[in-house]
Amino acid sequence: MIASSLRWKYWIPALLSAALLSACGGGDSGSNTSLSTSTPAGQLTQEPGAPVLSNNIATDGFNWFNYRRSQIGLSPMVRNSLIDSAALGHSSYLNLNNTVAHEQVQGKPGFTGVKLGDRLAKAGYVVTSLQGEVIAGAGNTSGFYLAEELVTAIYHRFVIFEPLFKEGGAGAAVSSSGYAYFTTDMAGNRNYGPGLAAGQIVTYPFGGQQKVAVSFSSDNESPDPVPNQDVVGYPISVHANYGTPVSVTAFSVRQRGAATDLAVRLLTSGNDVHTPVSAASIIPLATLNANTSYDVSFIGKVNGADVTHSWSFTTR
Repeated sequence: MIASSLRWKYWIPALLSAALLSACGGGDSGSNTSLSTSTPAGQLTQEPGAPVLSNNIATDGFNWFNYRRSQIGLSPMVRNSLIDSAALGHSSYLNLNNTVAHEQVQGKPGFTGVKLGDRLAKAGYVVTSLQGEVIAGAGNTSGFYLAEELVTAIYHRFVIFEPLFKEGGAGAAVSSSGYAYFTTDMAGNRNYGPGLAAGQIVTYPFGGQQKVAVSFSSDNESPDPVPNQDVVGYPISVHANYGTPVSVTAFSVRQRGAATDLAVRLLTSGNDVHTPVSAASIIPLATLNANTSYDVSFIGKVNGADVTHSWSFTTR
């Protein structure tokens, strides 16, 4: 694992006729030095079916999100130049003000709109369904790396793997010291994307996934999903369409061949205000073993319908 500087923050308010899902890295000022939890970008390019590296942060990051979405059975987002413009404007604002935040302050350099909806509207994109945003700042200029870090961080993952997102855009800015600010906005201005069939869920890691990371630095995410601990095992999650209630009867993971399940922290909307009703996660409280297979079991309900799903993945 390598050291990197990350800044994240997380935020999910609800709107009356739509919804805004947002996540970003660290604090609004300063930075945290921590261990990377994901595969270095050079190794990510070697994954089967991985997108071609363009060395453009925004393009590579956006393509990586779509790659991961496609792997778990979600429709890829169509890239929209108007959303690109809003995302680029926000990354430029973050760079000019040396901050990582979702809301801009009027009068500060590079101001393009206080909230995501304001920035999208200024770019000419009017949202009529769902909108969301993930942002990160890091001392790494690989879009693949930045996107994979955001997928690893569980609250960010809830946003990135929202099945109903239809379109998206991304923008990045790099400071004179080489610090990268990466923003991806996701939305739909003509209803939702296709989403999932009724009663269906998708999982991550997905069934049969190889080379899954063994750990996650919980302290890198704000709010912290495991407040009393920093380095934990890689988060495991299930996702349904936005607004579709997911309830958990049993959610467990165990090492292949072991007699007992791993100790985990369970995140649901019932015990964690930052988890949407349409998703759930377990986070192992100890780092996973390398080159090891793990078996996962989920039993619960999706919009009242019984769902039982078992799958496996292997660490790198």
